Amino acid sequence: MVEDAGGSLVRHVDHGVVAIADKGPVEARLAALHAALARAIEAHRPDVVSIEEVFHARNARSAIVLGQARGVALLAAAQAGVRVRSFAPAVIKQAVTGTGRAEKDQVGRMVCILLGITVRQRMDATDALAAAICGVLRGHDPEDIAQQRRPTPTRAAFPRTARGAR
Repeated sequence: MVEDAGGSLVRHVDHGVVAIADKGPVEARLAALHAALARAIEAHRPDVVSIEEVFHARNARSAIVLGQARGVALLAAAQAGVRVRSFAPAVIKQAVTGTGRAEKDQVGRMVCILLGITVRQRMDATDALAAAICGVLRGHDPEDIAQQRRPTPTRAAFPRTARGAR
């Protein structure tokens, strides 16, 4: 674990997943998250950042914490000048599994199959990867989509898109 400039503990987990300590002042944890995301954006220089839209959580406290973390992610992307595409949870599930009503474990399994990786114990990591996959498959500008004759089915488009072909 590494102490970040924000004073909280940041630990880097396999596959580049960054986990922030569960304890400590929320502002310090958000600062650590921002610093980690800013470093990742600088290191990887993405063209687009995909993020899940806020959904109605069962627990209001969880929804507030999620909204704060989402705001930090949006800020990091904006400061780096990276375009952001937001997707509803059902759209992300549809892009990855073919159904917007997929369960969390189904999404995780499909992410691992599509990317040829194994992720254990970090369902939030597969959620983030699912948002990224959705961004690749559905993150085109509306003007680009309007110019296409007909959309390519998601599963057929993924291998070609993953290789960088459009």
